[in-house]
Amino acid sequence: MIRLPPREGLTGVERYGLDLLIDLARVPPVEDDSADVVRLLVAERDPGDPDLPTCIARDWYLERGDGVVRVPRVVLRRIADVAAATAEQRSAARDRHGRVPSRENLLVRHTCETDPVISRAAVGLRAAVIASAGRRPVALAAPWPDGRRWAAAFTHDLDVVAHWPVFTLLRVAELSRKGELRRVGRTLLAALSAVGHDPVGQAVRRVLDDERHYGVVSTWFVLCGTPTFATMRAGDLTYRPEAPAAVAILDELAERGCEIGLHGSFETGDRPERFAQQRHRLERLTGRPALGVRQHFLRMRPGATHCGMLAAGFRYDTTWGFPDRNGFRLGVADVIPAWDAIAERVIGLDEVPLCWMDRTLSKYAGIEDPRAWVAEGEALAQVCRQVEGLWVGLWHPNLTPALGFPDAPGAFHTLLDRLVAQQPFIGTLSAVVAWRAARRSIRVRRLTPDGRIDAHAPVRAALPLRLEDPGSRTLQTVNALG
Repeated sequence: MIRLPPREGLTGVERYGLDLLIDLARVPPVEDDSADVVRLLVAERDPGDPDLPTCIARDWYLERGDGVVRVPRVVLRRIADVAAATAEQRSAARDRHGRVPSRENLLVRHTCETDPVISRAAVGLRAAVIASAGRRPVALAAPWPDGRRWAAAFTHDLDVVAHWPVFTLLRVAELSRKGELRRVGRTLLAALSAVGHDPVGQAVRRVLDDERHYGVVSTWFVLCGTPTFATMRAGDLTYRPEAPAAVAILDELAERGCEIGLHGSFETGDRPERFAQQRHRLERLTGRPALGVRQHFLRMRPGATHCGMLAAGFRYDTTWGFPDRNGFRLGVADVIPAWDAIAERVIGLDEVPLCWMDRTLSKYAGIEDPRAWVAEGEALAQVCRQVEGLWVGLWHPNLTPALGFPDAPGAFHTLLDRLVAQQPFIGTLSAVVAWRAARRSIRVRRLTPDGRIDAHAPVRAALPLRLEDPGSRTLQTVNALG
């Protein structure tokens, strides 16, 4: 628990940084000004204008005292700059796919993109609160449901359904350029065996069977535009979602209990009004709300695209990730509110940053061994565990032998086996977002004379919210009012 400083003296971006830090630290605010708990103060001492590496090296300038923790204003602004990707929102640079290049990212500039530095800052704040409490009571929000200390979400983009031989030929050309002749041979043999069959549908079912074996329910993102020769040539829309093969996959996903969200086409990045059309088209096919969105090729105009997502009625976005490297593009391994750097406001959309993708190493680093992809995914998961955060991974179901990835299906099984063994909370993205919104809403009204904590959560949670002590022992459940 912590008593917050007055908000009136803070700018909008400073308030965003403060709220983010408190939420990620799991220290619920106390509403009773008379409660004897640790207070957070905005330090008047000005450390100057330290850059990101200096803030990290100086433990974010957090100062501990007797019942007090101080943080400078500039640190709140730095936290907001990283978590909102402010530099990228303001950048006009674009790569050949119309994306803001990774080099524009503040973490990439300082070569620390594989570390969730903002999540670690929150861990530092939590430690400072515990150390400064003395005899004062300390209660923390439990990080995840069911006593789990970290979380993992498995996601899939359905990029290919029809015309699979075309993708096989493109992949054979890619492997040939790399001199991967053995993989070329294995691909051609698998493709010949798949003629007359449905290798994409079979690959989807294998992914789902592997996930069922480990008790995983995943989130899938589906393209919902109308393909043309131009969109297919650009690698954008490649199938009609109403086509029988696509409908069969959607039915299978629904039967398995998977979440289905929109994979926004290239057009939505330039014309955000298209989001609503594609979302409604998807919902007509599935018969249920599409709450989440991820842009195809991770192509977006940061800020503007997110406002379009919100206007179309989406609850969350999971586009923020690097296409050409794996890591934490917003410096967090968690769910955070989206911030519009131009309007300087929270826009009401949650961000669920992607930290690992299967094709990143093979497409951009030339590493074709899926065991290396899995090793990197597992390493990032270990980092997420360290900060009790969320790992979000993306596996494309078209990574199958007939389409040029002979060793990939076994690698996905290995990834599932290794991550599930670490006992994360596993859920669909909408379940994770909903639970985190409820946890973020926890407030302590007061401490009663007999030492009880009167806490509530205005946002209802499907799974219980708990308060725990610094040793992770449960203190009590929290009443979610809804």
